[in-house]
Amino acid sequence: MAGLQSRSAMSLPFSLSVAFRNLSLTTSKRSFSTTLAAQKTKTLPDYIPPYPHGPNYVFKQSNSGLYGGAMIQFGNKISQGRNEGKTRRLWKPNVRRKKLYSEALGEDLFIKVTRKALRTIYKSGGLDNYLLSDRPGRIKELGIFGWQLRWQVMQTPKIQEQFRQERKKLGLPEPPSFEEWVKNKEAEMKAQVEAETNVKDITKPTLSQKQY
Repeated sequence: MAGLQSRSAMSLPFSLSVAFRNLSLTTSKRSFSTTLAAQKTKTLPDYIPPYPHGPNYVFKQSNSGLYGGAMIQFGNKISQGRNEGKTRRLWKPNVRRKKLYSEALGEDLFIKVTRKALRTIYKSGGLDNYLLSDRPGRIKELGIFGWQLRWQVMQTPKIQEQFRQERKKLGLPEPPSFEEWVKNKEAEMKAQVEAETNVKDITKPTLSQKQY
């Protein structure tokens, strides 16, 4: 009897330790991930004309600021010590968040801009002049973010009045409104379809119908 009691006494701590060892206050699954989220490609709204060069799929970060065409540069680090050799490395663009004033919009804009693009903006005489330049090289370096900002600047009353004065000076006619342009475009597409399929609009009265 004494041997059974001593045996149960010896097994009691072991069973309690096993029971407490099986209990866990923390979950086995991790509630966070160290993997960086994939960057989404920026897209333009439907009411803005499409960007001719499209978004940057290689360096997606440049779609969210004025990078001036800057990209991540890759190269080699040459060691000059005892262990001479090459080590792959990269150079990231010098990006900073800068407050730039837009005269057309009448407000300060906090924009991610590279040092290269910032020098070009100062040299152009301001943010509006930098965005409104129609040179092919400037359009290409604007990126999808600069293209959207350029469209917003062009829609302001100040820039519209400036364009109106330039057209008047050059003797150019006023462009049609958006509703008129859509109406004319639909008429052209309808006429093209009728010419290709030889199908006329049955809603229009014919000559015989007009006589009756």
